[in-house]
Amino acid sequence: MTQPSASATVHIDASPEAVYDLITDLQTLAALAEETESMELRKGDKGGAVRPGAVFVGHNKNGNKRWTTKCTVTDAEPGRVFAFDVRYAVLPVARWQYDIVAADGGCSVTESTWDRRPGWFRKVAPLATGVADRASANAEHIAATLQRLKQRAEKRPRT
Repeated sequence: MTQPSASATVHIDASPEAVYDLITDLQTLAALAEETESMELRKGDKGGAVRPGAVFVGHNKNGNKRWTTKCTVTDAEPGRVFAFDVRYAVLPVARWQYDIVAADGGCSVTESTWDRRPGWFRKVAPLATGVADRASANAEHIAATLQRLKQRAEKRPRT
């Protein structure tokens, strides 16, 4: 796999399993993310764990711009990794991945994204999203998301 277009890591004083549970709860993940307003599971076990092949829809907003994406879970290993591919209609948009590694009594979490948009789509996408520099915006969004994840995970009682 190529290098991500944006990535950051944070140490969290919580177990890898607790952090994984937060990341894979779609309502929580939507609340942590910068542009995402909500996520709806469309295909998969609505009462249980998110598994590879599950499909959810992301409703996104930036200022007065709104758009919807279709996400397919590619990796879901409890306490280790959660990843999904994002499409807009039939066009590939991105891959998002959360890698969790036990470290120093808690864990380190790396959030990464790969821009998968075709070149021509990268030129018109700012009209829909209001974001001219997606790599820089995603770097800022990842930093904010990881800090929110850290705060949320460290507030929970340890199990």
